[in-house]
Amino acid sequence: MSTKITHQTEGSLSIREPKQYHVYLLNDDYTSMDFVIDILIRIFHKSYADAQYIMMQVHQKQRGLCGTYSYEIAETKVHQVSSLAREREFPLKAVMEEA
Repeated sequence: MSTKITHQTEGSLSIREPKQYHVYLLNDDYTSMDFVIDILIRIFHKSYADAQYIMMQVHQKQRGLCGTYSYEIAETKVHQVSSLAREREFPLKAVMEEA
């Protein structure tokens, strides 16, 4: 994880952690539950049980939290979801929001 130096004075250094972003999967009427579970395991490295739980959150509450990451990692995961969904012809979407 990278950190940003925000202020430096003689003898001291102030460090600020980078902003964090939540990545969510959004519900739709076409993407299969099995594909959502596969995405959660492959891209977000969830266990099968955790993937099932998050998939049900997506299904019942319209979105499910997949993880919290730095901006660059969150952006990459959103792109990976989009690419794999497009390959399989599913409309599954992932979004990121500042934590």
